[in-house]
Amino acid sequence: MEKKTKILAVGDIHGDTGLVKKLAEKAKKENVDLVILAGDLTFAEQSTKNLIGPFIKAKKQVLLIPGNHESIATADFLAEVYGAQNIHGYSFVKGNLGIFGAGGADFGFHKIKDSEMFELLKKGHSRVKNMKKKIMVTHIHPAGSKTEVFGFKGSKAVRDAIEKFHPDILINSHIHEAGGVEEKIGKTRVINVSRKEKIFEI
Repeated sequence: MEKKTKILAVGDIHGDTGLVKKLAEKAKKENVDLVILAGDLTFAEQSTKNLIGPFIKAKKQVLLIPGNHESIATADFLAEVYGAQNIHGYSFVKGNLGIFGAGGADFGFHKIKDSEMFELLKKGHSRVKNMKKKIMVTHIHPAGSKTEVFGFKGSKAVRDAIEKFHPDILINSHIHEAGGVEEKIGKTRVINVSRKEKIFEI
């Protein structure tokens, strides 16, 4: 039987080191294999201290993407310093699981055009397209998703990527009020983690 991968996913940390400490302890206690950080790690890039370190100290592999509060360079810097992996336009493979992603949004401090977002997701997906199980990670929610009830339009690129690449799971964050909202789009389970962490197995 194939071993499942246990994941803790969260986003919108916004420099909250107290939250990180709590989540790192939870990741350790729950014995998760991977931690996925779905963007907005910082608050307008003000502080990057103690955002990744506690997870690494708990001996957890960390994957991250930038949000609309930090640049790709800052995400790369955090990944490099702590031995995490920035999957913005890239992918990560663990056993029979492929994870790919793209961060940013088309507004905020670090804008990424929707058309560029789709190309980044396509590039990341191309490396994991034959994997048995796939997780897509974005910062912004898909167009037409439940999260839009909070008044923010989702991304057409993310929606198109779901319909084209059919990931088993989409992790996104960005709209804090929508933390914990889940739905199905096609066969894809969409989980808006925001600051409400989700632990699941795949």
